[in-house]
Amino acid sequence: MSEAVISSQNLRDTVIEAVQSQEVTDIHTHLFTPPFGDLLLWGVDELITYHYLIAETFRKTEVSYEKFWRMSKTEQADLIWQTLFIENSPISEACRGIVTTLNELGLDVASRNLQSYRDYFASMKVEDYIDLVFNLAKVKEVVMTNDPFDSAERPVWLSEVSGDPRFQSALRIDPLLNAYHEAACDQLSAFGYDVDRSLSERALGEIRRFLGDWIKRMKPKYMAVSLPPDFQFPEASARGKIIEACILPVSREFNVPFALMIGVKRAVNPHLQLAGDGMGKADLTCLENLLRENQDNKFLVTLLSRENQHELCVLGRKFKNLMIFGCWWFMNNPSIIEEITRERIELLGLSVIPQHSDARILDQLIYKWKHSRQLIGNVLAEKYQDLLDSGWIATKAEIQRDVAALFGGNFYRFIE
Repeated sequence: MSEAVISSQNLRDTVIEAVQSQEVTDIHTHLFTPPFGDLLLWGVDELITYHYLIAETFRKTEVSYEKFWRMSKTEQADLIWQTLFIENSPISEACRGIVTTLNELGLDVASRNLQSYRDYFASMKVEDYIDLVFNLAKVKEVVMTNDPFDSAERPVWLSEVSGDPRFQSALRIDPLLNAYHEAACDQLSAFGYDVDRSLSERALGEIRRFLGDWIKRMKPKYMAVSLPPDFQFPEASARGKIIEACILPVSREFNVPFALMIGVKRAVNPHLQLAGDGMGKADLTCLENLLRENQDNKFLVTLLSRENQHELCVLGRKFKNLMIFGCWWFMNNPSIIEEITRERIELLGLSVIPQHSDARILDQLIYKWKHSRQLIGNVLAEKYQDLLDSGWIATKAEIQRDVAALFGGNFYRFIE
């Protein structure tokens, strides 16, 4: 080999440096480009009132749900800060994430001075702050979550205002699949599509036309849906019929993968509002059937239950039309990320997307990628050491190639 091989003595440093320096394509977020206005969330009060911390606060405060939701965002942030950061050490992953973010921004976290943090963000312009966050997180681009049924988001798309090109789109279709009779049918009719509740052949054709129209408008990287743990396929329901007759053929026609995020139970505790969703273990027969019966379709999949992860990896070994991605939501905790990343690499090698941020607040990119890089780097260093111990010769260029694939290359090779 023409390039110097990596020795056991400098292997770990080489792997960690490759992971830390590699720009990432964050394939699933809930962020928005600036033309979407207030839908783009950023700043310390948004960070502190993130729904993870709201749920955690209610475990430590006597404030009632009703009183909390009557508070202004500033008042909510004050309560959460006092409860989780002053009266208790911010040791949970969600709390630590805020500390990491403030520290990476150069703020004095030892001061615990919330007002000084607010003053810092008040002095920033959002466009400048996007540049700063992307630079600190070493994020090249993010994929948004874009819902054409959303009354706040839809007009921006119809206005055809161009945004920051680092924000790519994904077509979110939850209302269509999970609430067709309750809401989507009437909305589609209002949008000018000739649909009906019986899902006649005419209506199915109109749904396909709707999807095609929005694919042409958004140019999404994929279509996506969150599904409950009891999701089945095939399924004798409106959702099952729309997937079979609309989503799958449109996905093939436009070469737009179908992303399934399975395992969420909505409003387990409705008093918590957005923080009240839970999770459950899925029966992956649904996914096995989809993969086997639609091998010309591409599927991006992440699951919410830790108990489903091994079976998902085995399915990944059997079906090349499956790309496993990220540690989603309740899976996005250090002990689980490390375990699942190791399991995936042991079963699937380098043919996965190890992480996405799922960020709802711009600032979260900083801590989610800092923490994830540390964990992914540790696992990769261990696995390359195993190779060296087995007599394999590795080079710096090969390690950099592999890391680039994990942090963006695999995604683009799969979707193109």
